[in-house]
Amino acid sequence: MGLKGFVEGGIASIVAGCSTHPLDLIKVRMQLQGETLSPAVTAAQLRPALAFPSGGAVALPHHHHHHHLLPPPPRKPGPIAVGAQILRSEGPAALFSGVSATVLRQTLYSTTRMGLYDVLKKKWSPGGDGAALPLHRKIAAGLVAGAVGAAVGNPADVAMVRMQADGRLPAAERRNYRGVGDAIARMARSEGVASLWRGSALTVNRAMIVTASQLATYDQAKEAILARRGPGADGLGTHVAASFAAGLVAAAASNPVDVVKTRVMNMRVEKGAAPPYAGALDCALKTVRAEGVTALYKGFIPTVSRQGPFTVVLFVTLEQVRNLLKDF
Repeated sequence: MGLKGFVEGGIASIVAGCSTHPLDLIKVRMQLQGETLSPAVTAAQLRPALAFPSGGAVALPHHHHHHHLLPPPPRKPGPIAVGAQILRSEGPAALFSGVSATVLRQTLYSTTRMGLYDVLKKKWSPGGDGAALPLHRKIAAGLVAGAVGAAVGNPADVAMVRMQADGRLPAAERRNYRGVGDAIARMARSEGVASLWRGSALTVNRAMIVTASQLATYDQAKEAILARRGPGADGLGTHVAASFAAGLVAAAASNPVDVVKTRVMNMRVEKGAAPPYAGALDCALKTVRAEGVTALYKGFIPTVSRQGPFTVVLFVTLEQVRNLLKDF
């Protein structure tokens, strides 16, 4: 009986994950913007917008103070510009780089979190059917389900972030994983098995926040709409409205953790050198110190534009799959 929730959640998650993968890729790239990379990369990659001839800046009149000689930093491109740039420089297939990791991640992480949420909801409800569960219980169920799912799915998550980030590196420095299996095998070999759980405290935190805010908001919103409109309103419109609310709440709650998670997972640890970030808190502090608090909301527009559709596709698919499987 409990298995059904896992199957339904898994199918819905894989459909949602694959259909919104390009948005996720753009989000990862935007969260890494402004991170100071190795000087060579920074010079080559982040400055093409400034076509200053070398030494051209010196031609300014000398009565200016020195800080006028620095060209203004380029404006950070938005999600559409980032998407267009990926299409131009890496081709359409690049928008799906790391999609094998997405499928594995959704299979491990989302199947677990959706199924477990379902099981806990039934266990903790007075009638044992998941109905009439107070909001704090839903949130608790989401926290537990998210934590377990994330711990299971972390290796696929690290692989996915790295495969998505790869295209922004110069060809010589790329990791060039052939697929998610290759990525996980090579990480285990070269960086140790523990590296597969790098950032797992963050993945778990983010998943707890996302799962609790997403699933609990969806259930609450759906109940509220049906209470107002009657059980007859349990159709596509209600599912879309409730899931969109869920996506917004989840995006706002999880974005800061997400930025830190992307940066920690993507960091390069050279043998013998100190890692760029000592941990999640260190990464958060360094990011805020270097780029201001708003840096924690980097990639928020793509996060919303991904969480929105992702959540809508997820719950609409879920309701359809539940319908199909309700006789089993």
